[in-house]
Amino acid sequence: MIRVRGLSHRFGDRVVLAEIDVDVSAGETVAIMGSSGGGKTTLLRCMAGLLRPTSGTVELFDVNLYSASSSERAQVRKRLGVVFQGSALFDYLNVHDNVAFGAERHLKLTRKALSEMVAEKLGLVGLEGTERLYPSELSGGMKKRVGLARALAMNPEVVFYDEPTSGLDPVTAYAIDALIREVSEKTNVTSIVVTHDVSAVMRVADRVLFLHDGRIAADLPPERFRNSKDPAIAEIVEKSQAESIA
Repeated sequence: MIRVRGLSHRFGDRVVLAEIDVDVSAGETVAIMGSSGGGKTTLLRCMAGLLRPTSGTVELFDVNLYSASSSERAQVRKRLGVVFQGSALFDYLNVHDNVAFGAERHLKLTRKALSEMVAEKLGLVGLEGTERLYPSELSGGMKKRVGLARALAMNPEVVFYDEPTSGLDPVTAYAIDALIREVSEKTNVTSIVVTHDVSAVMRVADRVLFLHDGRIAADLPPERFRNSKDPAIAEIVEKSQAESIA
C-alpha cells in the first residue's frame, strides 16, 4: 500500500530525516514514535504527499507521488484521509459542512446523498445529531471526532493521524484510540499514526516505527517496543508512562 525508499529531508542545514525505508501493507495500523522534534510529523507529511522530501521516493498505490503528474497525484489524494493534530476545522462552517467539505468538491452527490453520507460518518464516530453545531460549541474530543469523520468522508484507503490524542484528557484519549481501532477494523483502512503516547500505541498499533537521529532505529510489535532495552526507546516509554500518571 505504501512504499518509502531512501527518503531524506532537511530544513536548511538541519537533517530531519535520513535514508528512511518503510513498507506498509493494506489494513495495517503503523505507529510512528520518537523524541519531540525528531521528525515524526515530517515523515507523516512526506508519506501523505503534503511535503516534498529533499530526496527519496514515496509510492502510494504504486504511484510515485513526487514524480507523478499533478492529475495522478490528485487521484491518489482522493484515496487518502488526514486527521490533523489541531483538528483543523473551519470555524465558520458547522459540523455538517466541515465533514462534507471535501466530498462536496470531489464527489458528484445530490444534496440528499451528501447529507446521508455526513450522517453516516458522524454515526461512525459517535456524533449523531451534531450536524448544526459549530466548532466553538464542541469539546476537544468532539472536534477530533469531527476531524476523523471528515477524513473518512471520501472513503479513503489510507488515513494519516498526526497526534490524534494530543491535548485530550486520558478518558477522551482512550475513546479516540478505541475509535481509531474500530474504524480500522470496520473499514479495513490502512492507518499511519504519529503519537508520543505508548498507551495509545498498545491500543491501536500493529507495528511501531521508532525514529532516532533521523533514522528508523526500530520496527517492532507494540509489546516488544514497550519492553525494549534500547536506552532511547526505554526513555520514551518512561516519559510517556510518567505523563500518563501525571
